[in-house]
Amino acid sequence: MKILLAGDHGAFALKDEIIKHLQSRGGCQIVNLGVDGPESVDYPEYAQKLCRALLAGEADKGILLCGTGLGMSIAANRFNGIRGALCHDEYTARLSRQHNNANVLILGARSTGPAVALGIVDVWLDTEFEGDRHQRRLDKIESRL
Repeated sequence: MKILLAGDHGAFALKDEIIKHLQSRGGCQIVNLGVDGPESVDYPEYAQKLCRALLAGEADKGILLCGTGLGMSIAANRFNGIRGALCHDEYTARLSRQHNNANVLILGARSTGPAVALGIVDVWLDTEFEGDRHQRRLDKIESRL
C-alpha cells in the first residue's frame, strides 16, 4: 500500500512519528510531502499537494496533519473524490473506513497524543469499507445530491 503524508508546522513532529511507525509495520510505501520543520507554512498548500497526488492515482491513501486537524479537513474536503475524516479515536477511525470509505485520514497533532494517533493510524489502515448501503450514501454525496 502506498501512503502519502503531509502536515504543516504544527504537526511535523507527529508526522515523523507516524512515518517511523509505518516503516516498522512494513508493507507500506511512504511518500513524505512535507513539512519537515517548525517554520510556519500555509496548510492549504500541503492539503492540495496530497489531494491532487491521491486523485491522480499516485497512492492508495493519504494522511494529513495540522495542529487541530480542522484546517486540513476543510481544505481536503474541497476536492471532489476526497473523503477526508478527522478522527480523534480508534472508533471514529474504524467507522470512517467501514461506513464512509475515507481515503484521507486527518489528525490534529495538538489535540491527539502520539500513542493515540498511532492507534488511529493502525485501525484506519487495517479497516475495510463495508459497501452495500454505505456505497449508496457515498454515491449520493458524489452526485452532489
